[in-house]
Amino acid sequence: MFKRLYDWTLSLAGSPRATPALAAISFAESSFFPIPPDVVLVPMALAKPEKAFYYATVCTIASVLGGIVGYGIGYLLYETLGQWLMNLYGYTDKVDSLRAFYAQWGWAFILIKGATPIPYKLVTIVSGLLEYNFLLFVLLSIITRGARFFIVAGLLHRYGDQARTLLDRHFGVFMALIIAFVVLGFWVAIKVF
Repeated sequence: MFKRLYDWTLSLAGSPRATPALAAISFAESSFFPIPPDVVLVPMALAKPEKAFYYATVCTIASVLGGIVGYGIGYLLYETLGQWLMNLYGYTDKVDSLRAFYAQWGWAFILIKGATPIPYKLVTIVSGLLEYNFLLFVLLSIITRGARFFIVAGLLHRYGDQARTLLDRHFGVFMALIIAFVVLGFWVAIKVF
C-alpha cells in the first residue's frame, strides 16, 4: 500500500497537478486536515531535487494562508466550527488556561508548535480564538512554517540521492514514522495543558 502511494507521489511530481496538490495539502493541514504536507513534499522534492526550494516556498505560502483560515475559524466561527474542532482535539475545557498562557507566551507557542509534529491547525485556531495579534501571528507563521519546510527542502536538495535510495527501500517505515509523529503530535497537544 505504501509503495503504491510512494510511486503515485513520485509520478505526481512530474504532472501539472503536482504544485496545486502540494499547495492544497499544505493549506488544508494548517486549518483542518490531519496529514502533514511532508508526505507529499518529500517524494516530490526527491523526484525533482532542483525544485525542492520551490516546493518549500509553495508549502510555506499555502500553509500560512491555511493558517489564516484557521485563525478565522477561531476568531469568527468558534461557536460552531471552531468549538467542534477544539472539542475534537480535547481543548474545550482548557480555553482559560490557554488564554493565560497565550498572554505571556503566545509568540513562543506559535514559533515552536509551528515547527513540531503538534498539529499546526490547533495553533491557528487557538490564536484566532484568543484574538492574538493578527499581523504578529502571520509573521511568526511565515518564520516557523518557512523554517520547517526549507530545512526539509535543504536536506533533500543536499542529500536527495541518498534519501531517495533509502525511501525506495523503506517508504513504509517513512510513512509509519510520519503517522507516529502525527499521533504523537495530537497526544502531546492534548496533554500540554
